[in-house]
Amino acid sequence: MGGGGDGGGGMGAYCGEVRPVESAAGETMLQWGLRQPEAHRNNALVSQAAHSFSIDAGGRRLSLLQSPSSMSAPGTTGAVVWDSAVVLAKFLEHAADSGRLPLRAARAVDLGSGCGLVGCAAALLGAHVVLTDLPDRLKLLRKNVQLNLAGDDAHVPGSARVAELVWGDDPHPDLLHPLPDFVLGSDVIYNEEAVDDLLVTLNQLSGQHTTILLAGELRNDAVVECFLEAAMEDFDVGCIEQGQWHPDFCSNRVALFILVKKPGSSD
Repeated sequence: MGGGGDGGGGMGAYCGEVRPVESAAGETMLQWGLRQPEAHRNNALVSQAAHSFSIDAGGRRLSLLQSPSSMSAPGTTGAVVWDSAVVLAKFLEHAADSGRLPLRAARAVDLGSGCGLVGCAAALLGAHVVLTDLPDRLKLLRKNVQLNLAGDDAHVPGSARVAELVWGDDPHPDLLHPLPDFVLGSDVIYNEEAVDDLLVTLNQLSGQHTTILLAGELRNDAVVECFLEAAMEDFDVGCIEQGQWHPDFCSNRVALFILVKKPGSSD
């Protein structure tokens, strides 16, 4: 499934236009300089105060339960849907429908799945997805997968199951043998303390054939720069600009990055 990006000729399994990230600091300045994220409304695509969030994906209506009251707990972000999840889910649909992303029958791991939007959307597009999160986040995640995908196999071209995954820990062997074709993540770049563990997990889950797609919320420029700098040690990194996204689901507070392992990096 391909190698590094070359300035518009695609990257990894993605056949659309990709802009290579040349430096972490330069990319961060570009994102904040061009997007002006602080000038745009936060969470414009979602409704975090509601107890459910509905959206069309893969020809189906997804309805995801949320737990707004859980957001008062420090560090809890997985209890509601964020704009970055909507952007990534609808990007997957848009890219798959246009033949730029071969999701059907692909193996995918979704990191920090939260309410499960990205993983459920990928399953509806034909991927076989393992949705992962921390142990205390799995109850809501399992419920959403069961409500939206279970018992309707004939109409779901892919599949979805839920598994515990703590970044930095050794993943369950089922996630590694074979390694996935895609690793997906939305709002996984949220603080500097988590960057090292996230990169350990991305390295563990990635082979030379693996394409990583991450949608990040542009909240803190130092966190984004920290992640990009660390990621560029082992991965070629590109940015997929808004012109490649689903035209109805864009946000200047979100960036979409694509990563593939550098040639010669160990699997």
